[in-house]
Amino acid sequence: MDWETKRERLLEAALGHVPFDGWTDATLRRAGDDLGLTHADVLDAFPGGAIEALDLFIVVADRKMIEDLESADLASMKVRERVLFAVRSRLERALPHREAVRRGLAALALPQNAPLAAKSLYRTVDAVWFGIGDTSTDWNFYSKRAILAGVYGATVLYWLDDRSEEQAKTWDFLARRLDDAIKVPRALGQGIERLRKLAADFPSPFRRFDRAFRG
Repeated sequence: MDWETKRERLLEAALGHVPFDGWTDATLRRAGDDLGLTHADVLDAFPGGAIEALDLFIVVADRKMIEDLESADLASMKVRERVLFAVRSRLERALPHREAVRRGLAALALPQNAPLAAKSLYRTVDAVWFGIGDTSTDWNFYSKRAILAGVYGATVLYWLDDRSEEQAKTWDFLARRLDDAIKVPRALGQGIERLRKLAADFPSPFRRFDRAFRG
């Protein structure tokens, strides 16, 4: 068994224990026992312990979301629909492991795991934009990811406690949050354009301000 296969098999086995023991080393030990692996094998796969297994859990979820996007007819969708499809795909795939996601959020909320929490959230929203074909390189690159991070985070929290049929309430919630999010860059862009027009009527300090926005 190669190293990457061992890691993913251990992760899969661990998911059966996470709802009871959380993302802990005890979970990894039990997963190793399930697969007939030694403690040394488990350490070799996840030298960073259970938090490293949690990181892999998130990475695999992002990868599967990208696979779904690659097989979808994105060309027929508007950008909002693509984002909604991506987030919905990711959460629907995670549904059998909803408690593992809940336990993961609790682990990432610990101060020592704050860097991983920020990194994994950025990685997920970046995967969404990359997966739907976004090619922006200006300030929109960062604003899109920052806005989606807020939408995605709120949606995950809502989804964790949603018991509606086929999580219909979550998808309605996500659609509303996306509609609200779309208004932010639009309003910002309109505000910048008004400032540009205003700057054109003023002396040079304001003209320098206008040129700065135009790049």
